[in-house]
Amino acid sequence: MTIKLPSSPQRRLLAIVFILIFFCSVAIYFSREHFSYQEEQPDINQLDSADTEVDPCTYLYGICIDSMEIENDTIKSGESLSSILSKYGVSSSTVNKMVKHADNVFDIRKLKAGNPFQILLDQDSIHTARYFCYEKNKIDWVVFELTDSLQVISGSHPVKTTTKIGGAVIESSLWNAAVSHNISPELAMDLSDIYQWTIDFYTIDKQDAFKVLYDEMSIDDTLVGVGDIHGAWFRKAGVDNWAIRYTYWNGKDSITGYWDENGKSLKSIFLKAPLKYSRISSRFSNSRYHPVLHIRRPHHGVDYAAPTGTHVHAIGDGTVISRGWSGGGGNMVKIRHTNGYMSGYLHLSRFAKGLHVGQRVKQGELIGYVGMTGVATGPHLDFRIWRHGVAIDPTKLGQNKGPDLEDKYKADFMIVRDSVVHKLQQFTISKPMSDKTNESRK
Repeated sequence: MTIKLPSSPQRRLLAIVFILIFFCSVAIYFSREHFSYQEEQPDINQLDSADTEVDPCTYLYGICIDSMEIENDTIKSGESLSSILSKYGVSSSTVNKMVKHADNVFDIRKLKAGNPFQILLDQDSIHTARYFCYEKNKIDWVVFELTDSLQVISGSHPVKTTTKIGGAVIESSLWNAAVSHNISPELAMDLSDIYQWTIDFYTIDKQDAFKVLYDEMSIDDTLVGVGDIHGAWFRKAGVDNWAIRYTYWNGKDSITGYWDENGKSLKSIFLKAPLKYSRISSRFSNSRYHPVLHIRRPHHGVDYAAPTGTHVHAIGDGTVISRGWSGGGGNMVKIRHTNGYMSGYLHLSRFAKGLHVGQRVKQGELIGYVGMTGVATGPHLDFRIWRHGVAIDPTKLGQNKGPDLEDKYKADFMIVRDSVVHKLQQFTISKPMSDKTNESRK
């Protein structure tokens, strides 16, 4: 298009201005149309972000299970991985290859009867087994991929930890007191471990009491266990026994233990007793009426009545000097300790696997099982202590405490102690659950 400008200067100037206004108007018009179009378009980045945040798949052990069938079961006594998977058409050669892959992840010989497992299968006519998922415990699991790469992967369920305080007045036993106050029996066992050197749980008196500050672990609001015990208070025969958990770095290792309120170790060279959750049925005596022989004679030991098969532990580090039949004492183990001490464990039903004369054992190590071999009227452990060959009453055994906390850790320890003690002192022991139920019925 050719534009002719007027010949006179005035008209030529007006024409130039008009042309400029025209082109500017056209440019503005198309510019507005462009931006209007842009505003109507969706943000591609926002779409991508929304798509990635929404995952419709349901996961189990990190596996998308929407297109799979799930079969739940538990390990039966005598079952092996091969016998379980053979039911789902998995060949023995595949199992053997998988076992090799599992070498550094999980020992398949440790499948425990009663533990749950799941088989994930394809949703087709063949129902091909794709994964074997085994729960090692309430928290940890292991997954065996049954096809293609034959991977073996271990993992854990997300665990929520909540710090709680519990306590009870003991009417019969620590175990019963815990249960009556809705406290996990596992916590009672942990408490007995902490105080095993300082409190004799077989001579618990009514009105003894305890409080404990501890971690409770849960998965999806389901309780799965007790974590660390941060501190505890146990009143025994009117005496307050504190236990404070403390961890320090000694330059080489991280050391965690329990100390009393003054930083003195709760550990001793010897345990208070060689077994848990029992009762004393006969005490040390120079003249006891024998229930089988019907005569009076010395009984230089303490009898712990307990079910057959109850674990018996070495009360301290030492060397096994005798293991075998001892006549009226039945199956017996003797251990030599330091400072001239020797301990004896009689009437055992059987010995710990592999236990032999000359073996070094550690404090708390399993050495045998309660029984009634020899001359006995019922299952029990006859426990004896000698020093330099002279029998002494095991219940009066000197405890020979372990090392106290070093002074350089005391200031930091006191901060931890004060926090724990304050929380426990603020807690009031409630009535047992059974008492609350009875009150509600009145």
